[in-house]
Amino acid sequence: MSKVISAVEQLATPIVEGLNLELVEVEFVKEGRDWFLRVYIDTPEGSIDIEQCAQVSELLSLKLDESDPIEQNYFLEVSSPGAERPLKKEADFEKAIGQFVHIKSYEAINGMKVFEGYLRSYTDAGVELDVKIKTRKIKVVIDKDKIALARLAIDFSAES
Repeated sequence: MSKVISAVEQLATPIVEGLNLELVEVEFVKEGRDWFLRVYIDTPEGSIDIEQCAQVSELLSLKLDESDPIEQNYFLEVSSPGAERPLKKEADFEKAIGQFVHIKSYEAINGMKVFEGYLRSYTDAGVELDVKIKTRKIKVVIDKDKIALARLAIDFSAES
């Protein structure tokens, strides 16, 4: 984790928690010539609104101006993680059980590195997914230390 992300997380966490919100993720990325500090927040119910984002943005901006942990100019963006929320913490995975997820692994499992399916379980060891491959449904187990990326996903194949 970069020093910038770590410093921003330390500043943002008490602000976000003080408003009964959750800090989902912090990103510091360069896009073209510009740097962006993106702070993703949510509520336990998953219903963040623009006023809450604005409030966190104002309070965090004041803290960032005080301690100035970022050398270059940047744009601060505070927003919802969206429908495809990243799964980072244990609580994220536990809350996502039964939901459709997208997982990338560091190494191939059954010849594949990208999986989309329904999260059936999460343990200290890893995750279990029900994945549909063509017309078959298979169970895939992915060790926790082999997960490179995990997020909620939208199942466009779901029958309504």
